[in-house]
Amino acid sequence: MATALVVAGLAGAVSLQVARERWYPAVASPVDEVYFTSGDGVGRVALSFKSVLADVYWIRAIQYFAATRLKGAPASRSDLLYPLLDIATTLDPAFNIAYRFGAIFLAEGRDRGLSHPELAITLLDKGFANNPRKWHYLYDKAFVYYWTYRDARTAAHWFAEAGKVPGSAEWLPGLAAYMLAQGGDRRSSRFLFQQILQTAEHEYMRTTAQWRLGQLDVLDLIDQVNPVLDRYGYTTGSRATEWEPLIAGGWIRGVPVDPDGLPLIIDPSTGRAAVDPTSTFFPLPDEPPPAVRPAPRPGA
Repeated sequence: MATALVVAGLAGAVSLQVARERWYPAVASPVDEVYFTSGDGVGRVALSFKSVLADVYWIRAIQYFAATRLKGAPASRSDLLYPLLDIATTLDPAFNIAYRFGAIFLAEGRDRGLSHPELAITLLDKGFANNPRKWHYLYDKAFVYYWTYRDARTAAHWFAEAGKVPGSAEWLPGLAAYMLAQGGDRRSSRFLFQQILQTAEHEYMRTTAQWRLGQLDVLDLIDQVNPVLDRYGYTTGSRATEWEPLIAGGWIRGVPVDPDGLPLIIDPSTGRAAVDPTSTFFPLPDEPPPAVRPAPRPGA
């Protein structure tokens, strides 16, 4: 009897919602208030319908996201996106799509001040705590740090942590190493790529590691050459545009080349060394520019 009443109540609620949306105009947000803020509280009254209610809260979260994030309509009360997602994932702790897409929803809207990356990370931490074999949550967490916080070093840490989960993708350590290169930590990046080169089971992983190590070699070479170009410019009063004058003047012994033997170029707009766009190592990882102090003129 109790089960029949619950089913009838749910059916009635659906019918009323359909009628409401047909008779009344759309509002800014289809969810103006969450009467239950605790998933455990909702679970106690849901009886055996936790999965059904989890789906309901997930749908409402999607509606709320569409209204307040995609359409740009302001929420009439405090932000309800995370409470809706929190309840959905408490009712169904294995609700994979709610964790992963919910985190994307929370991290969206940075340009309009609507992003909550800290809550996206909280949701993903909850997902991994409930499903410790799902390395995807740590992978998604890394991307939140990379795309929202622009923190390549922390992103690299979480890519590496995802790679430690049994059964995780074998390319995760390589991704962690690449993030370290993006963040400017070449020594750690080189170490990780060397480990992949020595231990990877698949050839494409070893080939990729070798290529990334070549990129790091190019970055190191550029760092050696740029100070010479700077000194040449300060000494001669003109910016170098090709290597021959530096070789003739004894500034360098020969044209610097990448690991494939292709010469580096001098960017005419900056006077700095760069990898040739036709090089197999192009483009290089996007590193933050180093703080370079101009070299003093001789005798200054």
